[in-house]
Amino acid sequence: MHMADALVAPAVAGTMYVLSTGAAGVSVKKVREESDESKIPVMGVMGAFVFATQMLNFTIPGTGSSGHLCGGMMLSAMLGPFAGFLTMIGVLLVQCLLFADGGLMALGCNIWNMAFYGCFIGSFLIWRPIMKKGATKIKIALASILGCVLTLQLGAFSVTMETLISGITELPFSTFVATMQPIHLAIGFVEGLITSAVLIFIHEARPELLWGIGESTEKRDAKLSFKKTIITIAVAAALCGGVVSLFASAFPDGLEWSMEQVAGTTELEAQGQAYETAEAIQETTSLLPDYAFPDSEAAAGTSFSGIVGALIVAGLSAACCYAFRFFRRKTETQTA
Repeated sequence: MHMADALVAPAVAGTMYVLSTGAAGVSVKKVREESDESKIPVMGVMGAFVFATQMLNFTIPGTGSSGHLCGGMMLSAMLGPFAGFLTMIGVLLVQCLLFADGGLMALGCNIWNMAFYGCFIGSFLIWRPIMKKGATKIKIALASILGCVLTLQLGAFSVTMETLISGITELPFSTFVATMQPIHLAIGFVEGLITSAVLIFIHEARPELLWGIGESTEKRDAKLSFKKTIITIAVAAALCGGVVSLFASAFPDGLEWSMEQVAGTTELEAQGQAYETAEAIQETTSLLPDYAFPDSEAAAGTSFSGIVGALIVAGLSAACCYAFRFFRRKTETQTA
């Protein structure tokens, strides 16, 4: 659901920037109140993992479309909604600037559509109530599937509303929404299955890494140490970004497929100074456009993009933790 700039008017893009920035500001404040420094490596490695898995488009049978994880539900289930939201912003920012995936002017929309719902609606309305009395495999699967389906439906609907308010006549609202919602229902279900598999692994390996699971009725021994769990996720991210991404579906994703069904094209034209400025900035920053070496279709470009992108997201997440002095209280207490 990475929206291109041509899908939103400057006024709508600016409004969504304000809303997304406001949510980010609240998240920074909330995360700074925490005192668990162990979240720093988790934010880094999970950000890298979500970035890598977003490169893995899976085919939706019988449609000619594909989908990929958004990741907000997965991140919030491990990091909590606020740290998860900030980590998702890091993923989307790197995708936008380094890989030209999603428009720079539309970044506020993409943060809202792909991160806000998964991290806040999914965690507060779905994950936490289901996990209130403890986590089980069945509960994790149920919460993951319900959360991903609901939040992806909300995200897809937001895309159609943003294009409607922007006056994108090539995408009539009634037809566009009738196309977007069903395909993202299928994508959300598959994302829910994948998310549940990852979170069940975490529950088995290191259950305390899951957020909001309450008091378990029975105490369980962790099967892996914290370090081994982090390393396992990091290795999985490297394999997904560097190897499995080579086998990703070539079909257009849910948004592009819907646009093609409605407007007959996956790309719309937009004119104006705001669009030109945003495009010029992205042309300067996108060193690996479309996750490939410039003017090359070599598979090495995809692998390189997956690994380098994951490392940058991990580094950015960790750097922001220190720059904003996240989880500072524990450190200050220990050095006092």
